[in-house]
Amino acid sequence: MVSPVPTGQGAATLDKAARLLAPGVRRGVLLGPMTTYRVGGPAALFLEIGDEAALERACRAVATTGVPVLVVGKGSNLLVADAGFPGLALRLGDRYGAVACEGESLVAGAAAAYPVVARRSVAAGLAGLEWAVGIPGSVGGAVRMNAGGHGAETSDVLVAAEIVDLAAGVPAPRRLGRAELGFAYRTSCLGPSDLVIGAEYRLEAGDRDASAARLGEIVRWRRENQPGGQNAGSVFTNPPGDSAGRLVDSAGLKGFRIGTAAVSRKHANFIQADPGGSADDVRRVIDAVRAKVAERTGVELALEVRLVG
Repeated sequence: MVSPVPTGQGAATLDKAARLLAPGVRRGVLLGPMTTYRVGGPAALFLEIGDEAALERACRAVATTGVPVLVVGKGSNLLVADAGFPGLALRLGDRYGAVACEGESLVAGAAAAYPVVARRSVAAGLAGLEWAVGIPGSVGGAVRMNAGGHGAETSDVLVAAEIVDLAAGVPAPRRLGRAELGFAYRTSCLGPSDLVIGAEYRLEAGDRDASAARLGEIVRWRRENQPGGQNAGSVFTNPPGDSAGRLVDSAGLKGFRIGTAAVSRKHANFIQADPGGSADDVRRVIDAVRAKVAERTGVELALEVRLVG
């Protein structure tokens, strides 16, 4: 696979970053298989951060060269262009996926999957994160985008997050409290070079059986109401007082297709990619849906999915 490497100064920047990131850095690694869309091109550079030494190298490379950065996580909210990403893609390794409960506090590494965190909290007799079983992302991604569902969101229960600013060149994390993270609907103040390392949640003592039943209800609801296959969940955020899915449906766009991508017939706020399909086709469907909804309703839908490259 040919990496999307620019020429001239851009190529020199990547070469310098690669030297600073070694060992462990790779070129031309496909990002599509790391996302729930399963389509999309390669990263010019890729590094999995498995320990503090790798984190230190990543900080040094980003701070020294200014190479563009993408944190992949579970890839459940990313659409990577077929041309790929002409910078450094990072992913945290298993070391950053631990989950621990003590009293009414839950601490999780940024690489931990949100459904796992939800189930661990219930097993520990804690309530307040049951809804997270339906979020297919990581703790880091959930903090970055204030992920939520079923009437709740991350900011409701988050106490603080540990953040490393890669561009500052210092691997020691800063602890930012909920108020400092600038949370709003499906967003935070975190920038591209901010790497979430871990998070602390404050939950409540709960009833294991009742919480387990709630988990089951959420899983069943999602299976009944949302499509499986290759997608990134909700493509558009809900406008105030309305539902993005309802607006897309009212525009007659369920099943609308361009090439290898289509609006789901099960839920109009989901766009599906065919196996072996094109990320650029997904992008074309997104653009066409936004244009048609704006034309018919006057509402400009905002993206929840993040477009890369």
